[in-house]
Amino acid sequence: MTNHLYYGDNLTVLREHVADESVDLIYLDPPFNSNASYNVLFKSPTGDQSAAQIEAFDDTWHWGDEAESAFQEVRRSGHTDAATMLEAMRSFLGMNDMMAYLAMMAVRLVELHRALKPTGSLYLHCDPTASHYLKILLDAVFGKENFVNEIVWKRTHAHSDARRKFSDITDKIFYFQKSEKRSFTPQYRPYDASYIETNFRYREADGRRYASDSIRSPNPRPNLTYEYKGYKPHPNGWTLSREKMEKMDAEGRLIFPSSVEGRIRIKKYLDEMPGVIAPNLWDDITALSSHDQERLGYPTQKPVALLERILNASSNEGDVVLDPFCGCGTTVHAAQKLGRQWIGIDVTHLAIGLIEKRLKDSFPGVAYRVHGVPEDVEGARRFFADDDQTKKEFEKWAVTLIGAQPWRAGKKGADGGIDGVLPFGTTEKAVVSVKGGKDRQRNHIDQLRAVVDRERAQIGIFLTLEEPTKPMVAEAAGAGHYVGKDDDRPVPKIQIVTIEAAMRLRDRAVQVPLRRADVFRRAAKEADTGAQGALDL
Repeated sequence: MTNHLYYGDNLTVLREHVADESVDLIYLDPPFNSNASYNVLFKSPTGDQSAAQIEAFDDTWHWGDEAESAFQEVRRSGHTDAATMLEAMRSFLGMNDMMAYLAMMAVRLVELHRALKPTGSLYLHCDPTASHYLKILLDAVFGKENFVNEIVWKRTHAHSDARRKFSDITDKIFYFQKSEKRSFTPQYRPYDASYIETNFRYREADGRRYASDSIRSPNPRPNLTYEYKGYKPHPNGWTLSREKMEKMDAEGRLIFPSSVEGRIRIKKYLDEMPGVIAPNLWDDITALSSHDQERLGYPTQKPVALLERILNASSNEGDVVLDPFCGCGTTVHAAQKLGRQWIGIDVTHLAIGLIEKRLKDSFPGVAYRVHGVPEDVEGARRFFADDDQTKKEFEKWAVTLIGAQPWRAGKKGADGGIDGVLPFGTTEKAVVSVKGGKDRQRNHIDQLRAVVDRERAQIGIFLTLEEPTKPMVAEAAGAGHYVGKDDDRPVPKIQIVTIEAAMRLRDRAVQVPLRRADVFRRAAKEADTGAQGALDL
């Protein structure tokens, strides 16, 4: 197995599963916005916000025991510069949300530095909210001498509603190296149309465009000073050896002037030129709009092209790429597409489920291993039995198995008998109830039927860890069938699905009319690059 997807706190995963100096490239886009949480807003088929609103991750950080623990861990880490800088920040900022965020980021940056190979690089993507503080922390952890670039990504155009300030249209990406041994491959952008018209204005008979370029040496080169076919060189000489000149001549690439007094020039074909070397201002990769086919419906999703540029610049085929805040999996997607090995980490079941779906849609047959979630029914039983908080996570995990959405972010509190919702058709929906314990009674099905009626849902799905009893099956059958508006095939109105079946069949374990509305859009199929080397963790 070459690729790994982890559910859990990235700090724990890094410490327990990622070895020292085992990663070639790290990209991270840590969430922080001082005004609001980033939410995944699931839209009902009518386009309205559904009541099933999922917090994909909560970027509202607060000072408390966890932040204090992170702060003290950095002080004890042996990274003197990082500890000194963090102490100075605390003295300046106090114990507030920003300081909590920086403390918890600092301890993770220390672990990421440990995991990076001496030849490796790190790219940290952020917006202006905390970019200046993060740059200082990176200087402290990696060493200010290992700062390579501040990349500015123009992600959008000016906003017409920015009346009291200049529009925020850029993000920053801080590029750091582990050491001067890092690898780097320059990246190129296509020439713009006006440049092509001005500089590649000549055409062959077949329409192939080329530029006429000098082959005069910029400095005196006595060994390259020779006469060729009666044409004399510039006093500095040619840029080509005689052997190379003869080869270019044989290929029809030389331009001979009408007079021997002129200078020979060479053809540079447009289709052989790499383009303009990419600077640190990236204004040629646009953010995803709601109409882009690539868009999956996940907030803060980055375009694959952005990650492809980073991966192509600072990694090679077979290298290990790590994203500790992998969200909807754009880094994982780009790594798989470009033949890199990858490690993705996220703290929500929603993200892990979405990444799995994205990988299977885009790369059928892709091989990877998921950690931190049950792999069989016994694992599911252990997951359910841990504690009350784990049971709530169990419910969210179980719901995502069949492609449904955890109800109201799976938060504690009265749920009205609903653990999830599954939109389908045009405006229809199924409500999901999860049962993990061994207490299974007929009245559980009665209760689900009542919830379906109350919520004006069309279907009820009872997800159970244990096999249902015969009275439960009979009660579900007695509820009859539902016929969709766009599909005349009847499906059971109340469906009992075991966790075992859901783990094995995923969304095929439930029956809904043909035109099912996916929670997220289907990712386009990609060409997978094939075999990769082993990854030791």
